[in-house]
Parts: sequence; C-alpha cells; structure tokens
Amino acid sequence: MVCVGRGLGLWDFGLFRVQSACMPNRILYGLCSCFLALFFWDSFVNGADEPLAETVKKDFRDFINYATQNYEVDIKKYLEARKKERFADWKKASEVGIPEGQFLCGECYFNGIGIPENKAEAAAWFRKAAEQENAEGQWRLGMCYLYGQGVTKNGAEATKWFRKAAEQGFAPSQHEIGFAYFRGRNVPENKTEAAKWYLKAAEQGFAPSQYELALCYLRAHGVSEDEREASKWFRKAAEQGHRNAQSEIGKRYFYGIGIPEDKTEAAKWLSKNAEHGDAEVQFLLGRCYLEGSDAPNATEEAVNWFRKAAEQGNAEAQVKLAEHCFKGEGVPKSETEAIKWYRKAAGQGHAEAQYTLGMHFYKGRFGPEDKTEAVSWFRKAAEQNHAEGQYRLGWCYLFGHGIRRDDVEAVEWFRKAAEQGNANGQHLLGECYAAGWGVLENREEATKWLRKAAEQGVKQAADLLREIEAN
Repeated sequence: MVCVGRGLGLWDFGLFRVQSACMPNRILYGLCSCFLALFFWDSFVNGADEPLAETVKKDFRDFINYATQNYEVDIKKYLEARKKERFADWKKASEVGIPEGQFLCGECYFNGIGIPENKAEAAAWFRKAAEQENAEGQWRLGMCYLYGQGVTKNGAEATKWFRKAAEQGFAPSQHEIGFAYFRGRNVPENKTEAAKWYLKAAEQGFAPSQYELALCYLRAHGVSEDEREASKWFRKAAEQGHRNAQSEIGKRYFYGIGIPEDKTEAAKWLSKNAEHGDAEVQFLLGRCYLEGSDAPNATEEAVNWFRKAAEQGNAEAQVKLAEHCFKGEGVPKSETEAIKWYRKAAGQGHAEAQYTLGMHFYKGRFGPEDKTEAVSWFRKAAEQNHAEGQYRLGWCYLFGHGIRRDDVEAVEWFRKAAEQGNANGQHLLGECYAAGWGVLENREEATKWLRKAAEQGVKQAADLLREIEAN
C-alpha cells in the first residue's frame, strides 16, 4: 500500500474519482477516512518511522539477552542507564501497538524508570504485549499474576501465561513451568515433566534451569541418578555465575564426585563464592589451601578462611582453627584461643571436638589435668557413637579415672567401640574377656577380639594373643 500512495496527491487516485461520482458524500467521506488511517498507520510501522520500530526491537532484544543470559542482573540499573535517550521511543512504539515497545514500557512502569512506579499500568502493558503473542510479555504477565503485582494474585492465570510463553520456547517460562511441575504449583506434581521443561531451558543456556536439572540428576528426580550429568550441568550454570552452582561444582572437584578430584580446580570455583559468606564453602576453600596448594602462604590463607567460616558458626572450621591455634601453625600459638574454638564446636555437638577437648583435659594440655572434665566430654562424644570417645570412656571406667571404677560399664563401652572397628576398643574388650573384668572369662571371645586388634597393628593385643594361644 505504501509504495502506491507515496509521492502522489491522494485525490489523484482513480478509485476516488469514480466513487465521488456514484456514492453519497457520507459514504465517500467514511471510505476516505479509513484509507487515510490505514495509510498513515502503515507509514509509521513500515515507512517513515521504520527505523524507530527497528531500534525499539533492538533495545528489546538487548534487554532480554541481558535479563536472561546473566544470572545476577540489576534490571533497574540497566533501564535507568537508558531511560533518557530511549524511554520516549519506547513509549511512542508502545502506543502504536509494537509489542516490544509495550513490553519495555511495562518494565519502566514496573520499576519506576522515567515515570512513577505503577504496577497496575505495568501489568496492563505486559498484557498488551502478551495478547500479541509476545512470549516475553506473556512471561512477565505470568510473573505479575504469580506474585500479585498490579493484578490480583492468581496461580492458575500465572501458569496459563507461563505455558504460552514456554511453548514458544522462552527459557525463563520453561523454567517456571518446570518449577510448577516439580512443586505441584497449580498443576499436579510431576518430577518427570519438571525435568523435561528444565532440560528445554537448560539447553538454551538458562543458568537457573541448568542448576535445577543438575539437582534432578543428583537426586533422581524425574531422571535416572547420574553424578556425571549432575556435574556437567552444575558446571554450565557455574560458568554463568550461578553462585549455588559454583559452590556445588567446587565441592565436587574437592571430593571427586562425578569428576576427578582436583583441589586446584575446587579452589578456583569455591573462591568465587567464598566472599559471599557461605561458611561451608569458606571451610572447604581453607582445606584446599592446606591440602592442595604449595604457595608459601598457603597455611596462613587456610587459617584465614577457617576463621571466616568459624566466626559464622561452622563447627568443622572451628575445630580446624582450634587445631592451628593449639599448634601455632599459620597463626600465633594460643591455648586460650584453641580451647575457645574447641568449646564452640563441642557446644554445637561436634563429636570430634568433644573427644579432642576431653583428651586435652585428660592430659592436662590446657593446664592441670582434669579427668572429671575429660570424662564429661568423652561421654558426650561416646553418646554420638564416636568410637574413640567410647573407647576412652571405657578406659576411664576401667581404671577409675575421673569417675568411679565400673568394669561392667567399661566392657559395654569397649564393645561399642570394638563393633565399629576401633582397634583400641577391640584390644581392651579382648583383655576383659581374657581376665574376666566386667564379664565372664571367655578364651574364645578374648581370642576373637585380640586377633581383630592385632590385625590392625596393636602390638599389645598381638603379644597377649600369642600368650593365650601358647597355653
């Protein structure tokens, strides 16, 4: 139409000359008005303002790429930087029905960029874009319904619009549909269907879906358990800056889960997230420096990360920090600091810390021996099934150290330790059977337990075993 009408006087068209002769003026006027409206509309969209439409569409594509391909984004900051020179164009495009402009105008109203924030107006513009099959507009309208922003909260409506966008291949909406099926949010729970939608989005590079898909493979949710696939998708998400994925891939390199163990690679990924305050990540990063780095200041770096994690209450890190304070490795030697951190970990129920604290009191490493205090800590560890704590508590009962002697009680704790494979517990349980301490003398049982201890290298058990067998 445009190429016909441009450059000609409108009344030069033969169509109108014929019609003017045979039609009433009212009808002719109406036809002319319609033609003029169509002419100038087409002129705007495809003609005189064609560069504007293309520019707005480019702005739209840039915005969507920014919002979906970068895991951590600041939408308001992005729009704020462009509002002065672009908002007028977005508004103009939206008013003549260009869906990309409607979407961008909705975002400006939603975030209060260039105009006062107005969620209802934002939802109205998202709806205009959505009704023109703009997938991004459908997604944003779904989000408005999901959280009740500018519209009445309605989960079913949210899912409807998410699905429309998802079926057009828009990754964030595919993720939302996957999440809906995973949690049973407004649809019947279906982990298989969830994994299917996560995969669709993940294959487009959408980091949140890559992370969720990795978890599906890790926990056999809707797919077969597969540690390698889990590691693959964790890494893809991590490479896009997904913090949880960075932590997970770091842990997997640290422990060698689904990928070969590599402390250097583990440190690389863990360090990306450690500064954000994840205590477990900080603790593991400290271990990477301690166990997998030959840097001159590796021990100091390790202690630095142990302290950061310990101060957040990570019991494992508190124990490590206490060990370094006690030995003076990477930090000035301080028994006061050591006992402080051991107590913090022990107070959280950390069995190894409780046992170690008991040993320090038993041997008087923090001052005079205090076997009564030692027994209290051995008992706490023993009751958590800590084998060495059980053996030590049995020892205290057998010899009356810090508690009244009780051979029967001693045998019970030696047995608990022995059955967990503790060599010292096996040795003492064998001795009790050989001597009849707290249990009826039994050569066969004595031989059985002494042999187990001897096979683990306990010399006293081997000597007693030879003596028993020689008689």
